[in-house]
Amino acid sequence: QVQLVESGGGLVQIGGSLRLSCEASGDIRKSEIMAWYRQAPGKQRELVAVITTSLSTTNYADFVEGRFTVSRDTSKNTLYLQMDSLKPEDTAVYYCNARIYTPTGADDYWGQGTQVTVSS
Repeated sequence: QVQLVESGGGLVQIGGSLRLSCEASGDIRKSEIMAWYRQAPGKQRELVAVITTSLSTTNYADFVEGRFTVSRDTSKNTLYLQMDSLKPEDTAVYYCNARIYTPTGADDYWGQGTQVTVSS
């Protein structure tokens, strides 16, 4: 079992910055991939950024366009998402995800989400 708690969301103006945090506990050492997703009202949840736990390899959705940076601090079991140059279309609930692969597939764990609102 993995527990994830996000924080750092809020209201920001266009062009502003926010840093989201995701504190992990439980069997987090078993997780091979951690990621940030987001879900805007009336839309499906979409992947924002991924980081592998072994090599810290990162990958981003096309819409990020170099504005976001995902990172992790293993000593604190915390995942981060630094978001700069925010746009109104970045408004969404942002979720932290941890994936643990099993012999039969994979288990996904989610946090409760943190709201990000970019005002125009």
